[in-house]
Amino acid sequence: MDLNSASTIVLQVLTQATSQDTAVLKPAEEQLKQWETQPGFYSVLLNIFTNHSLDVNVRWLAVLYFKNGIDRYWRRVAPHALSEEEKTTLRAGLITNFNEPVNQIATQISVLIAKVARVDCPRQWPELIPTLVESVKVQDDLRQHRALLTFYHVTKTLASKRLAADRKLFYDLASGIYGFACSLWNHHTDTFLQHVCTGDETAAANSLERTLLSLKVLRKLTVHGFVEPHWNAEVMGFLHAVFERLKQFLECSRSIRPEHVCRDRLEKTIILFTKVLLDFLDQHPFSFTSLIQRSLEFAVSYVFTGTGEGIVFERFIVQCMNLIKMIVKNYAYKPSKNIEDSSPETLEAHKIKTAFFTYPTLMEICRRLVSHYFLLTKEELMMWEEDPEGFTVEETGGDSWKYSLRPCTEVLFIDIFHEYNQTLTPVLLEMVHSLQGKSFKKYRNSTMLISLLYNAVGLAAYELFDSVDFDQWFKNQLLAELQVPHDRYKPIRRRVIWLIGQWISVKFKSDLRPMLYEAICNLLQDQDLVVSVNNLSSVFFFLNGCLPVDDFEFRTDQFLPYLESMFTLLFQLLQEVTQCDTKMHVLHVLSCVIERVNMQIRPYVGCLVQYLPLLWKQSEEHNMLRCAILTTLIHLVQGLGADSKNLYPFLLPVIQLSTDVSQPPHVYLLEDGLELWLVTLENSPCLTPELLRIFQNMSALLELTSENLKNCIKIINAYIFLSSSEFLQTYATDLCQSFCDLLTDITTEGQVQVLKVVENVLKVSPVLGPQMFQALLPSVFRGIIDGERYPVVMSTYLGIMGRVLLQNASFFSLLLNQMTYELGQELDHILGNLIEMWVDRMDNITQPERRKLSALALLSLLPSLN
Repeated sequence: MDLNSASTIVLQVLTQATSQDTAVLKPAEEQLKQWETQPGFYSVLLNIFTNHSLDVNVRWLAVLYFKNGIDRYWRRVAPHALSEEEKTTLRAGLITNFNEPVNQIATQISVLIAKVARVDCPRQWPELIPTLVESVKVQDDLRQHRALLTFYHVTKTLASKRLAADRKLFYDLASGIYGFACSLWNHHTDTFLQHVCTGDETAAANSLERTLLSLKVLRKLTVHGFVEPHWNAEVMGFLHAVFERLKQFLECSRSIRPEHVCRDRLEKTIILFTKVLLDFLDQHPFSFTSLIQRSLEFAVSYVFTGTGEGIVFERFIVQCMNLIKMIVKNYAYKPSKNIEDSSPETLEAHKIKTAFFTYPTLMEICRRLVSHYFLLTKEELMMWEEDPEGFTVEETGGDSWKYSLRPCTEVLFIDIFHEYNQTLTPVLLEMVHSLQGKSFKKYRNSTMLISLLYNAVGLAAYELFDSVDFDQWFKNQLLAELQVPHDRYKPIRRRVIWLIGQWISVKFKSDLRPMLYEAICNLLQDQDLVVSVNNLSSVFFFLNGCLPVDDFEFRTDQFLPYLESMFTLLFQLLQEVTQCDTKMHVLHVLSCVIERVNMQIRPYVGCLVQYLPLLWKQSEEHNMLRCAILTTLIHLVQGLGADSKNLYPFLLPVIQLSTDVSQPPHVYLLEDGLELWLVTLENSPCLTPELLRIFQNMSALLELTSENLKNCIKIINAYIFLSSSEFLQTYATDLCQSFCDLLTDITTEGQVQVLKVVENVLKVSPVLGPQMFQALLPSVFRGIIDGERYPVVMSTYLGIMGRVLLQNASFFSLLLNQMTYELGQELDHILGNLIEMWVDRMDNITQPERRKLSALALLSLLPSLN
């Protein structure tokens, strides 16, 4: 492709490719696709996107095509790979100037340079790093920023390579440029702090951007650039400097207004400082040993004392808590039970931890965690009052909840309590005992404190197993607290039901459960709390603590007196709530109830059966809610047994949609849909035409040969045993073809499952069965005479052939003649090989039924004239 003549044409086509008119856009895209493998095309693209006078959209598209081309054609071994001459020209052109005025295009150029560097640096592109180092020193702001941006992306990309040779190259690179990177970071950091002092907002923002980029470079070099970084004075000097810089930046935040142009960037830089420490601790725990004391002092000071008041923000607190947690839990810092087996580095780290976590320090951390960080914020309290359902959805796993402070706080509390339980257990117990036996009137002014304390006791349930008589506490106090109607007592009611949920799987007598069921019914019956947190908390508690499938303490007879009211109230709640997540939770509870009581649910499910079609229709855009509906239907069909036939007008279309691989929702619904299909067949009194018609989905399902094969085979067997003649007459031909295709592409276990279906067909239809699977039986015959090496497969082969020989001797003769023709051998020779291999492999057959079948089949040959 000649550059001069081609540039105009390519520019024109790129312009057309930015059009909103598909009639113009599509041909342009096709033309660009054809040019991708043309020599010189990427040189033309380089000329276009570096020409700042052209339209931004055209230049953006040129950059994207260039970047995609690197992935496809830059490596030497790639089909249509770029020539070495063109790559040399392109590399030189990419780093001749760093003056791109558009931020988005500058970022894409930096990324594509990094992609080239991943393949070529340093061997084919030794000048890249020196050029970048020189470019970040220039005084021109734009050129300096673009070079620094590229420097970061190149470092990030090279640090991600994992082959030993690549790691060695990155170690060499890091050693060579680390000192420069440190001085660059210090320079930009000092410049930023000076601009903050003088009040120059624009200059401060520019300096902060460079500080952030240089810190990103240092993070990659520090974490991935050294085998034993603790031996490098520059690395350890930088890490110790991080703490001082963090303090300076936190203090800066006092003087920078929330609406300041660089406030958001300042917080990102502070977070990046903490990420440097966290990443270094994760990758080099022993090198981090000298930083343990300072890290703990820093984090505890800012999070658990007054030092951080007015300057810390939520994400920074989370990072500090993660730092403490990683140090507390780090296995590299835990000595073996036999001290002599521990390394000196481990003992040193453990000594530092032990010296830091003294009784007063632990007390202060736990006190602040419970009394300050467990506390609901004003925003959360307001949300609780105005939208209790939304609040509860977030608390039990909503998207925003997992990024908030409280989960991190609770995990830190659990980890510290587990690590130092001997110190902290007596303290928590003393607080619990101080509350036991007191009436609501005596401490109604401290309801929030009690709620926080109950939270702590629930989180530490496993650690307090031997120290708390929870049964007595439940009977003497907690049960009564669930019945206090006062509005101000709402936080305690909510927390008590959660607390019981935490303890029920740890320590809770079965005899106390009827009292608990009664209490839950009372909560659900309170019409003022239909969608309150108390209501929803009790539902989620009921799911998580009271009726888990693996709960061996559950007794159906205890629950039956409450079944009708519980089921009715839960159904009412299902109708009342509006959020998808809440409906899923309530449906799961209902499923658990149905599964537990099985057939005894029949009198109470009429309302649910009528409501589910409406809910299914409403949830068309919510596949996860539909999964919950499928699970409920599975348990409902099992509970109704043969009566589930009345659900077919709704049930069968649901199965049809869920198992149709041509429908997009199948990605979410298939697994549960197959299970529902199976239990529907297992509980069906007869094979209806509609139920038979759904089997049209099976051929496409068998083509997937996925982890769902086992359930597909179970469904096929269910059809065979339900109505073999009707089913096989309709689908035997398609099924045989699917099996022939499948047997060549599945595991040994899968082959056995498929062959067992054939064996079942021969059991129920000894005359027609061999004819229906005539196309598959020759492969079984060949498998036997070839001496199939897997015993389980051979055993199944012999079982199939035994049934054919014993139950349909005439078809066996036809099969024998067919094999004579296909193999080109004498009939006596083939039959002799079959009998010889059969007798030789009889020991492969472990099931008595199959051994008997084989013996009878072989004996049936004795009266023959052969």
